[in-house]
Amino acid sequence: MLRELYIENLAVIKNAVIPLGKNFNAFTGETGAGKSILINGINAVLGQRVTKDIVRTGSEKAVITALFTDLSGSVKNKLEELGISCPDDEITVTREISADGGSIARINNRAATVSVLRELGEMLINIHGQHDNQILMAPERHITILDSFGGDGSVLEDYRKSFRELQQCARKLSDMKKQQQQASDRMIYLQSVVDEIEPLELEEDEDIELEEEYKMLKNSTDIIEALLSSRNCISSDDECIISGLNDTEALLESVTDVYSPAAVLLERIRSINIELSDIASELFHCASSLEIDEETFGAISARRDKISSLKRKYNRNLNEVISMYEDAAAELYNMENSSEIIDKLTEEKNRLLEETTRKARKLSEYRAATAEKFISCVTEELKFLDMPNVIIDVKHEKGKLSTNGMDSVEFLISANKGEEPRPISKIASGGELSRIMLALKTVLADQDDIPTLIFDEIDTGVSGRAAQKIGVKLQEISSFRQVLCVTHLSQIAVMADNHLLIEKKTDGERTATDVTVLERAGRIKEVARIMSGENPSELMLKNAEELLDNGKRK
Repeated sequence: MLRELYIENLAVIKNAVIPLGKNFNAFTGETGAGKSILINGINAVLGQRVTKDIVRTGSEKAVITALFTDLSGSVKNKLEELGISCPDDEITVTREISADGGSIARINNRAATVSVLRELGEMLINIHGQHDNQILMAPERHITILDSFGGDGSVLEDYRKSFRELQQCARKLSDMKKQQQQASDRMIYLQSVVDEIEPLELEEDEDIELEEEYKMLKNSTDIIEALLSSRNCISSDDECIISGLNDTEALLESVTDVYSPAAVLLERIRSINIELSDIASELFHCASSLEIDEETFGAISARRDKISSLKRKYNRNLNEVISMYEDAAAELYNMENSSEIIDKLTEEKNRLLEETTRKARKLSEYRAATAEKFISCVTEELKFLDMPNVIIDVKHEKGKLSTNGMDSVEFLISANKGEEPRPISKIASGGELSRIMLALKTVLADQDDIPTLIFDEIDTGVSGRAAQKIGVKLQEISSFRQVLCVTHLSQIAVMADNHLLIEKKTDGERTATDVTVLERAGRIKEVARIMSGENPSELMLKNAEELLDNGKRK
């Protein structure tokens, strides 16, 4: 859960430390005091998009840090996957937004990407804002809500796996049929490529080795001459190096008996003589092996020219030419055997269509059963939320296969007795939308382990008894989820376990927003202000105190 929020230089909030309770936390304050900024701050640490305009004027950066405790198993698994430790089952998530537009994210002081923050944030907090009511106004989104309520995503995923395979097979079949229609000219081209390249049996990097061999054979006469001349310098006649070394050996040997250093020098001369004799022999051997074979040289030269011509023609290196040939041969094979391949793909498509349709029917049956439970649960919640005559229905129709199955789903409602259920988007008022969404949030809460729910002005369009019922429902949810609620209604505020006041203050020429945790006396005063405006009377304060006491007893 979100245990504490630290905000610095965020819009009109200069500095605020906001402690949060584990149950029901209510935020109140005058319009424009900065309640929306608080939600923006939470959105920032959840990895949502922010702009530099959110930084307090004159400040270098805004900093928002959130402390999360009592982490769920899924969150801890995700942190372990990211290599982030969470001692004592808690983490701090920080987002810094620079005045120049830059942004830095950290988890436990370790740098993280905004996408990681967003992924983790979706597991930590679920925010319901006023714009979320638009989900109810979009029938295409209703099927997702119904599936979320069902809780068993395996049926949908199993269907989607088969549907993706069916799509892939259908695309291949379509491509093959198009290729078959356009085959004539293409086949002529591909055949020319294959006929030109296949006989050469090219190997990767062959041109590099061929070039080296060509250069050697082209210059073989010069090489042989150099080798033999080198050998002659060493050992061919009386004036060669070895002859001189032999004379040196004889001279030194004649004085070794009378001059001992001569013996050491003699051994060195003998070693040199042996090495040079070996080199001379090797030079002769190399020269003998390089016989000029005009036929071999002609073949290598011709192959070299052919490969160079191919590289120029197709404007590719040799390895790319080989790859082009392989692709052409494969495509040509497919074209030549297209009828057989099309028959096999058609058979596979029919099999997958049958399999996918069968799974779509299973998914549809599952949704029908889910819809019955959904109607019952949501109806019960709405009746509690002061909509006693409400009738909820799920319009469930079948059509073409799509990524969501063969079903289309739309929620229908009748809020007044005697009226037939009609699309929510056409008849629901703002207050009804708020209560319907709260009912949905309530029945969906058991389907995930997100520990914190935030409701931003869930009370839009409601008052009186309906508002009181919303407060009771939020209090009920807070028994198993942490709840944060921004509200304008006293009936909701008095139900909270932790009441925080957001108020705007002016210090000199600057305006700043403070967030204060209210004790009992402060709560009474704030509840009275919500009910009657500034400077409430003693009677209104007494009414506020009574309302607060009644709220705590529920």
